[in-house]
Amino acid sequence: MERRSPPVGASSWSAAERQAYANDLGDDRSLIAVTAKSNRSKTDKDPADWLPPADDYVCTYVTDWTTVKTRWGLTADPREKDALQRIAAGCPNNDIAVAFAR
Repeated sequence: MERRSPPVGASSWSAAERQAYANDLGDDRSLIAVTAKSNRSKTDKDPADWLPPADDYVCTYVTDWTTVKTRWGLTADPREKDALQRIAAGCPNNDIAVAFAR
């Protein structure tokens, strides 16, 4: 599947694109139900600064994070990219399917 637009940050998105991203029900990895405590501890941190407290969920979290970024054509800053690569190196090498949202 071809990417329709180059990776960018969401700062250039329209209000409709931001709303579509925030309410994305097109991929089960986009919206994950968590406890209020977990949501408060994460806030707006990326994987360079926050990982789930359940060690057995870290690989799933990083895979889901990367899939959502890819789905929406979002970039990763250098710290985030380094953290994702470092963590993923210790995870199983599974094929991942991505349906592009934009």
